[in-house]
Amino acid sequence: WGEPSLINDMAIMDDAGQLLPQGQVGELVMRGPNVMLGYYNDPAASAEAARFGWHHTGDLCFFDADGLLVFVDRKKDMIKTGGENVASITVETALLGHPAVANVVAVGLAHTHWIEAVTAFVVRKPGSDAARADEATLIDFCRQRLGRHEVPKRIIFVDQMPATATGKIQKNVLRERFHDLYAGASA
Repeated sequence: WGEPSLINDMAIMDDAGQLLPQGQVGELVMRGPNVMLGYYNDPAASAEAARFGWHHTGDLCFFDADGLLVFVDRKKDMIKTGGENVASITVETALLGHPAVANVVAVGLAHTHWIEAVTAFVVRKPGSDAARADEATLIDFCRQRLGRHEVPKRIIFVDQMPATATGKIQKNVLRERFHDLYAGASA
């Protein structure tokens, strides 16, 4: 993402309000004269966003060795599985490397053993070769590129992703629609 602005303070913060050193992932926080004051008619959301005297962006980032800001994922999209944190964007990037995948979204769905199970929703590219990219093929593809805890437990094929009028994919709709996918599942 680059370097911080000269008129704003930017830092990386943990959930307890502690500023983190270079190289550690946490939430990007900001303060300065041009940072928003709050949400319109929503004092609770405004107070939540302004904890510890900083504006909380909801972005998980870190500062690299050169002091540049690196985006990792949205905080709400981090998947907590088996005691590990998995960035949804890591899973999505890996699957987008497969020639049969047109689009992908990774989310965590409730699971009795894993807390959340990494689950990928995939839109295949049109064509006969893409049709041969079944769930087992894509999971094997992920095993070659991701850590064990990052590999999706399931891959669900969809024709299109739910999206807003402006085209933003609605992960929350997928989470709601498939919230019972792992009901009664064990390891």
